[in-house]
Amino acid sequence: MHLFPSPNDYPDLKRLQDRRSFITGAAVATSAAMFGLAGCRHMGSAAPVSVRSGALASLQTLAAAGRQRGLLVGSAVDVKALRASPEYAQLIREQCAIVVGENAMKFGPMRPAPDTYFFDDADYLVDFAGHAGIQVRGHNFVWHRQLPYWFDGYATKANAERLLVEHIERVGGRYRGRIQSWDVCNEVIHLPDGKANGLRDAPWYRLLGPGYIDLAYRTARRVDPHAMLCYNDYDIESEAPAHAAKRTAVLAMVRGMKQRGVPIDAMGIQGHISAGLSNKYGAGLTVFLNEVKAIDLKLFISEMDVNDRALPPANDARDREVATRYKQFLDVGLANEGVFALLTWGLTDRYTWLNGEDSREDHLPERCLPFDAELKPTASFFAELDAIMQAPMRKVVSNKDRA
Repeated sequence: MHLFPSPNDYPDLKRLQDRRSFITGAAVATSAAMFGLAGCRHMGSAAPVSVRSGALASLQTLAAAGRQRGLLVGSAVDVKALRASPEYAQLIREQCAIVVGENAMKFGPMRPAPDTYFFDDADYLVDFAGHAGIQVRGHNFVWHRQLPYWFDGYATKANAERLLVEHIERVGGRYRGRIQSWDVCNEVIHLPDGKANGLRDAPWYRLLGPGYIDLAYRTARRVDPHAMLCYNDYDIESEAPAHAAKRTAVLAMVRGMKQRGVPIDAMGIQGHISAGLSNKYGAGLTVFLNEVKAIDLKLFISEMDVNDRALPPANDARDREVATRYKQFLDVGLANEGVFALLTWGLTDRYTWLNGEDSREDHLPERCLPFDAELKPTASFFAELDAIMQAPMRKVVSNKDRA
């Protein structure tokens, strides 16, 4: 039976254990029991842990494991927490080779007024990452949500193009050369809206028509020719018919962009997964990833987390199912060598967005990320680590390798 790695196999995790009780016996016991690990050993009264040797023993963190496979591994970052918590900041430094601001670079937070920009949080993130040797994704220029309160009364068909172009020029220009990739357009496909080509009936669509998408990418390339330009979307992961239909629409859109010469380099599959439901991940996602790769687009798993709102309250049951979903999804996603980056949407349950949007009916905090609210590794950490180590080796992608 294949064994999951344990904390004792990673010197840096052992160091952290000694420094701040980073790993508890309970966390390891959950990981071992969850996957029915064979060949376990005991350390005194500690829970059983699995043993791995050889190359795995030298790995230290998720980021280090990713480097061994040619993968960039990281997470979204809560910048306010990054400022306030040295412990959280250290966890990001240790575990991430790439980060993305959860909210810091979205249109609304950056634009408190039509003629005013707020750069403090984004600047802090980019500076933090630069000092730590961590790459940065920009998220995002165009989205139908988190627009500023003034947008509806200010943006018109007459000024919308200028507003969009100036925003990309100002924000993209400020961080030119410091951003690994930009989610230029985010979630522009929504089939239930009934628009041509499956486009979402979004504010930018209503103001500018479907041409706003090409406009955004061409502007972004002009402003920062070195950043990868990405399209990012959700609900394209499972075998469900609705996900399959959306995959078809997304693929048609990005193919059309390539045919028109629109500068797009990558596709982000968000990976917001629900535990406790009947969703399966397999052939449909595999075919989609192959088709995206075939049109010379790189691939991100860009926002992964596993919500547990459909699961019973017991922590061990939730941890078992959530970690199983991590492994199931990542085994499929990372099997494609075109996937060169994996980011979870947050690193610790302490700051997950899932506790604020459509959260559990019993109001228990979600257990959805690689580290729990006390910054201890969860069973999902080991599931992610194992999926990374089982992924095929791939060429390390740089921005010079853009499609």
